[in-house]
Amino acid sequence: MARPEKRDVHDRRPSPDVLLQAARESERGRLKVFLGAAPGVGKTYEMLTTAQVKRRDGVDVVVGIVETHGRAETEALLEGLEIIPRKLVDYRGRQVAEMDIDAILERKPRLVLVDELAHTNAPESRHPKRYQDVEELLEAGIDVYTTLNIQHLESLNDVVAKITGITVRERVPDSILDRADDIEVVDLTPEDLIARLNEGKIYVPEQAQRAVKHYFSPGNLTALRELALRRTAQRVDAQMVDYMRRHAIAGPWAAGERILVGLDGACDHRALVRRARRMADRLRAPWAVIHVETAKSARASEKERARVAEGLRLAQRLGAETLMVPGEDVAETLVDYAQTNNFTHIVVARSRYAGWRRFIGGSVTQKLIRSAGEADVHIVADHAEVLPPEKRGSALRANREAARSDLVAYSASIALVGLALAAALLLKHVLGVSNVSLTFLIAILTSAIAFGLWASLFACLLSVLAYNFFLLPPVYTFTIADPENVVFLFFFAVVAVIVSNLAARLRTQAIAARKRARTTEDLYLFSRKLAGAAGLDDILWATVHQIALMLKVRVVILLPEGEALAVKAGFPPEDQLDKADLAAARWCFERNQAAGRGADTLPGAKRLFIPLRTGRGAIGVIGIDNDEQGPILSPIQSRLLDALCDQSALAIERVNLAQDIELARLAAETDRLRSALLTSISHDLRTPLASILGSASSLAIPDQTFDASLQKELIGTILEESERLNRFIDNLLDMTRLESGPLRPKTSLTDLSDIIGSSLERAHKILGNHQVDIDLAPGLPMLDLDPVLMEQVLFNLLDNASKYAPAGSCIQIRAQRNEDFVFLQILDEGDGVPETEREHIFDKFYRIHRADRQRAGTGLGLAICRGFIEAMHGTIEADNRFDRKGAVFTIKLPVPAASEPAMEGAG
Repeated sequence: MARPEKRDVHDRRPSPDVLLQAARESERGRLKVFLGAAPGVGKTYEMLTTAQVKRRDGVDVVVGIVETHGRAETEALLEGLEIIPRKLVDYRGRQVAEMDIDAILERKPRLVLVDELAHTNAPESRHPKRYQDVEELLEAGIDVYTTLNIQHLESLNDVVAKITGITVRERVPDSILDRADDIEVVDLTPEDLIARLNEGKIYVPEQAQRAVKHYFSPGNLTALRELALRRTAQRVDAQMVDYMRRHAIAGPWAAGERILVGLDGACDHRALVRRARRMADRLRAPWAVIHVETAKSARASEKERARVAEGLRLAQRLGAETLMVPGEDVAETLVDYAQTNNFTHIVVARSRYAGWRRFIGGSVTQKLIRSAGEADVHIVADHAEVLPPEKRGSALRANREAARSDLVAYSASIALVGLALAAALLLKHVLGVSNVSLTFLIAILTSAIAFGLWASLFACLLSVLAYNFFLLPPVYTFTIADPENVVFLFFFAVVAVIVSNLAARLRTQAIAARKRARTTEDLYLFSRKLAGAAGLDDILWATVHQIALMLKVRVVILLPEGEALAVKAGFPPEDQLDKADLAAARWCFERNQAAGRGADTLPGAKRLFIPLRTGRGAIGVIGIDNDEQGPILSPIQSRLLDALCDQSALAIERVNLAQDIELARLAAETDRLRSALLTSISHDLRTPLASILGSASSLAIPDQTFDASLQKELIGTILEESERLNRFIDNLLDMTRLESGPLRPKTSLTDLSDIIGSSLERAHKILGNHQVDIDLAPGLPMLDLDPVLMEQVLFNLLDNASKYAPAGSCIQIRAQRNEDFVFLQILDEGDGVPETEREHIFDKFYRIHRADRQRAGTGLGLAICRGFIEAMHGTIEADNRFDRKGAVFTIKLPVPAASEPAMEGAG
C-alpha cells in the first residue's frame, strides 16, 4: 500500500510526483484511444476522420494498420493517407500480414494509426500483443491513435463474461487505458447499432442473425455501453486530479462525488464504515478509508489498534481503498489528502474527547469543520462497542497490564524528581536558587524520553511542588514570599510542560522511525537473501524464517505437486496439515484469494492462507497462525506480509522460469541432436552401404568375369567404405561413452611420439593425398595419457585436416614444452575456421557449411576430441594460422610431476 506524500495544508505548490510524471510523459508520444462498447459502433471510421483532419492541418500521419472489413465508407477515408506496407509472417503454413513496427520506427512519423489494440500478433512477431507494439512506438516519441472495445479490458473480463456469456480471449491491461492522454467514446444507442447490424454493415447476414440473438441483444449492449462510459469517466476523473495537483489548485472540484472516511482508535468504526458504504452506493461514488498515524497513534493501546485494524479490514471487504498515512495532526492531514485527491465528502465519527480537552486543543471534528473548505464534512454518531462475554476478560486483563505499566512509569518519575531534588539541595550552596532548577528539567526530560508524555507531565507537577516546598523561601511551605519567585515558578512550570511535550513527541517519532528503519532494513536483507539464493529450497527456507521472525507467527509454504498442494517448507518444520487447512489452502490457490482463519472463506481453519501471486497467477500458498485469539495480523503487519509474499513469489517464479528455460533448452537441444543424428545416419550410413552393396552385387553377378584390376578396385571400394562405416560407428560409440557418465581413462606414462606414430599409421590411407610434416621438440617429457583415447583424438584431428585441406597440401604435427605443459598442434592449409564458429565446431553433430560443398562426416569427431582431452585433464582449442591460410588445433596437456624426458630424437 503506497504512502502518499505529506504536505502542509497551506502549501499550494504543485505536487512533485505529478510534475515528475509529466516530465517523463513529455518525452513519450501521446496516445489517443477511440473506445467503443461493441464492434460496429464506428471507432475506426471516427479515427480515420480525425486523422484526415490532422493531415489537412499539416501533421505527418501514416497508417500502421487499419482493418476496414470491406466497408466502403471506411476504405474511402484511407485516401490521401500514407500506408506503411505490412510485414508477412509465416504462421502454420500460411502468410499472415502484421504491422511492420521496424518500418514505422525508421519512417518516424508524427502520428501513426493502429487499429484493434487488443489484437494478438503472429508467434514470430517481436511482441506477442499489438498493445506492446504501441508502447514501443510511444517510447520512441511517436503519437498513436488506436481503437479498443470495452470488453477487451482486463479488469472487466469477468464482468463482460457474466453479461454476455462469452469469455473474451484477447485482452489488454488497464494500465494502457490509464496511460492514455485522450479517450474518445464512440457511442451508438443499442437500437442504432442493431439497425446497422441488420443492414449488413457489421457482419454478413447469417452472422448478424446469430449476433443479435446472443451478443448484440439490447440488454447486453446497454450494459456494455454503461461500462464504457463509466470506465471513461474514471479516467477523466483521474486526469482532473492530476491536473489539480500539477497546477496546485485547491480542491475539491465537485465534478464528481468522492468520499473520504477517517478512522482513529477512539471508538468502534464498524457503523461508520457501513454508513459510508451506503452513502457511496447512494451517490455512486468511489470511496477511501484513511487512518492517520500520529504521535498519539504510537502510544495507542492494543484495543485501539484492534479497532483500527477491524475498521480497515471491513472497509476493504466492502470495496473501499484503504490507506495509512503519517501526519502531525489528524484534521490537517485529512483535509490535505482530501483537497489533493479531490474528495468532496469527509466522513468521521463524533469525537469522544472530554470537554476540557476540546476546550484546550479543539476536537478533530471542530478542526475539520473549520478547515475543510469546499468539502462537505459528515459527523456520524459514535456507537459504543459492546464486548461479548468471552472478550471482556481479555479486555480487563489488558487494562490491568496498562495500569501496571503506568504505575512503573509514575514510580520512576517520582524517583527521578527525588534525585533531582537531592542534587539541587547540594548545589544551592554553590549556585543561585534559580540556577539549580535545571536539575529538575533534566529529570523531566529523562522521564519524557523513557516513559512518554503523561509520566513527564507528572514529573513536571512534582518538580514544581518540590521546587516551591524545598527551595523557594520560606522553605518547607508552599507559600512564596517574593513576588519575583512567583513569576519565576510560573515560567518554570510553562517551560517544563513545553519541554516534556517536545521530548515525548521526539521520543514517539524516534521510536516510529526506528521501527520503520528496522522493517526497511529487514526487507532489504531479505531481498538480498532471495537474490543470492541459488535453489528453490534456499528461497523457501529464507521466506519462512523471515516471515516468522518479523511477524512472530508460525509459517508453512505449500506449492503445487501434481494435482495436489504439498508442504515444501515450514517454520517450525511442519509436514502435514489437517483437512480444514488443506481445504482452505486449495481454495486459496485455486481462487487466488485469502482463505482460512480470519478470512471470509473457510474461517474455521487453523491457519490463514495467503496466495503467492505473480503476473501469471498464484504459484503457491503461504499459511500462518499463532496462539493468540482474534485476527492474526494488524493492517501494518498485513502490508508487511504482502511485501514479503511478493518478494518471495518473484524469487520462486525466477527459479521456476529458470527451470522452464533449462527444460526448453534441453528439449530443443534434444530435438536438434535427434534431427542431426537422423540426418547423419541417413547420409553417413547410406552412402558407404550403397558403395559396398554396389561393389558386392557387381562381384556376385553369375557368369560375370572381371579383369584383375577392376576386381581389385571393387574389393578396395568395399574395404574402404567398410572402414569408413566402422569409423562412423566408432564415433557413435565414443560419444555414447562420453554422455553415459564421467569418463575414466586408463592413464599411464606414455611417450607422445609413440602415439603420434600409431595414429599416422592408422590414418595413412586418408592422408595419402597430403604431405605430413612432424616437428617434435627434443626432450619432451612422458605424459600421463590413455594411449587408446589419445590415438583416437589424433586420428580424428588428422581426418578432419584431410577433409578440409586441399589435396597435395601439407599437414604439420608440432609439439613443444612450455613450463608445466606440453602443447601439441595439428596445422593444415585449408580455408581455416570462421571466427563465429570457433566454439561451435566442438558441438555434437556440428559441421561447417561451405559454399562449394558439404564435407562428408558426422560432426562428432571434434566433440569426441574435446571430451577425451578434458577427461585426461587437458584442453583443446581451434584457431587460424598466422603465417598462412589454414586452421590450427592446439592440445594443451599437463606434465606430471614424476615424468622423465623421453629419448631425444624419438619419432
